[in-house]
Amino acid sequence: MSPAKSVDAIPLEVDEEIARFLDRLWLKQGVSQHTSAAYRTDLRSFQRFLSEYQQSQLLQVTSTDLERYLLWRRQNGFSPRSTSRALSALKKFYQYAVAERLCTSDPTTRLARPKQPQSIPHSLSEAEVEALLTAPDIDDPVQLRDKAMLEVLYATGLRVTELVNLQVDQIHFQQELVRVVGKGNKERLVPLGEEALDWLQRYFQDGRLQLHAQPSDWVFVTRRGGPLTRQAFWHRIRYYAQRADIRSHLSPHTLRHAFATHLLNHGADLRVLQMLLGHSDLSTTQIYTHVARERLQQLHASHHPRA
Repeated sequence: MSPAKSVDAIPLEVDEEIARFLDRLWLKQGVSQHTSAAYRTDLRSFQRFLSEYQQSQLLQVTSTDLERYLLWRRQNGFSPRSTSRALSALKKFYQYAVAERLCTSDPTTRLARPKQPQSIPHSLSEAEVEALLTAPDIDDPVQLRDKAMLEVLYATGLRVTELVNLQVDQIHFQQELVRVVGKGNKERLVPLGEEALDWLQRYFQDGRLQLHAQPSDWVFVTRRGGPLTRQAFWHRIRYYAQRADIRSHLSPHTLRHAFATHLLNHGADLRVLQMLLGHSDLSTTQIYTHVARERLQQLHASHHPRA
């Protein structure tokens, strides 16, 4: 039985403390709205569990309570990935609680994260990327905008959220760079490349004013002048993938993964790729070496005379 179904009410003082914690986290670390909402959900879920099974509250738990919660999640089929994120939210919350003297000790210090199988990101072949990039009808201003977005996404490896939130002053045409504001409000400079620059310029000249004639700070605008949501752009990607008859697995990060994989396949340095992708830890980038290694093995098997 799920505690979320049986106990809906969260004590007001607990909800207020969660809100204060998330405000502090945003001020100190600049977490995204998506992460903040996920942490809120995780903390409220744990409070519901406590209310139903332990008859206690968020600031009164022990490490045993947390171990029971992790066991409950495992027994109820939660994935290791979602449990790892929940544990991350709990660790940050209790670090905050100790710092604010709301708790005398951190009950999460001895808890280990659940082991996650290392998953290789799904990517597209270079031919599939080319088909996707040529799918939009550039005579239509909406599809010309989408064409420019796809070109920029593949040329830079931006996260979809970074792409849809691009503002005009972040594009530097003369330097051929885009200034990206990534996770934790960290900035990085990423080269655009001639093809992406060309389509950006064509979009600004021929499509943007047709979509919205009034001035706007956003690069990729809707007819109302605001930015696309990441969900709307994801729907656009799937539309063009169907038009291009691409049957490979797609995710909102598919072109980001293709950008990384194809760079490595063509000899890019892993440290350079780390900087371009905006990864704070090289271990996050190293997942792509598995993709590149598979490609090298295929090439060796196909072309080496004694493979």
